[in-house]
Amino acid sequence: MRVLVTGGAGFIGSHVVEALTAHGHEPVVYDIRTDPGSDVRDPEAVRRALTGVDAVCHQAAMVGLGTGFTDAAEYVSRNDLGTAVLLTAMADAGVRRLVLAGSMVVYGEGRYECERHGVVRPGPRAVADLEAGRFEPPCPVCGADLAPGLVTEDAPADPRNVYATTKLAQEHLAAAWARATGGTAVSLRYHNVYGPGMPRDTPYAGVASFFRSALARGEAPRVFEDGRQRRDFVHVRDVAAANVAALEASPAAGALTAYNTGSGDPHTVGEMAHALAAAYGGPEPVVTGQYRLGDVRHITADSARLRTELGWKAEVGFEAGMREFAEAGMRTA
Repeated sequence: MRVLVTGGAGFIGSHVVEALTAHGHEPVVYDIRTDPGSDVRDPEAVRRALTGVDAVCHQAAMVGLGTGFTDAAEYVSRNDLGTAVLLTAMADAGVRRLVLAGSMVVYGEGRYECERHGVVRPGPRAVADLEAGRFEPPCPVCGADLAPGLVTEDAPADPRNVYATTKLAQEHLAAAWARATGGTAVSLRYHNVYGPGMPRDTPYAGVASFFRSALARGEAPRVFEDGRQRRDFVHVRDVAAANVAALEASPAAGALTAYNTGSGDPHTVGEMAHALAAAYGGPEPVVTGQYRLGDVRHITADSARLRTELGWKAEVGFEAGMREFAEAGMRTA
């Protein structure tokens, strides 16, 4: 299969290219990093790139929190306009297979259960609570403590920032394209991806990058809140393998199918910082109590659908992955 990989020179995209090659496919890299003319917002360039292509693996995106609105137009342009241009060109070219780099950020907060009120959906955390160190969201009905759990793909979407909103819009665009063309569309909702080749010293790379970059400078990783916020850290090679599995699968035509893409082994941010510092041999993490508006408290995946329907499973364990990441090189962008 000849596969156009948008963002194919980036962190995740480059691993997807390697995985496709290893499975006998022919990846075609389309990335503005290596060719300034490879912009997904350029209809002519995209049309040329689709020549002879059987499928598209759409990794190109502007990533990060996008908590304010300073960069809102740029996020929408790169993520949503770019996706619309790509899908329009695919419709014209007769390319009917798409795998989209989705994100767990479309859920907002994760799944919570109250002893009295069952499954509830807390709203955004109040600044006053964060300032006072009250990081756990309370039950929106009675104010009681909540128990976090795994979120499934049928959970309602609740994007909490600009980036999350654009990722959800990408899914809606892909679903509309699939209905209009009879194509197959899969969104892999990535959780916290880490691994070799991760960008360093950039606000868009994620917490694992910040911690690894700090250790490389001889500094202690700075952990926000109390370090007990839960995430699912999934290795980039496992994410690349999920892309190959999705491209080789036969999902329902005329619709978009979403799959959580996580390790299935949740850890706290503090645990990740300690594991990485121990593997690197650097300073112990420092818990700062600081916070970022737009961050959610707990978000962890139930990836059972991906395992069951596509036969995929995460192969890189947490400890082994952190040891490798501690020794691996990082990129500048």
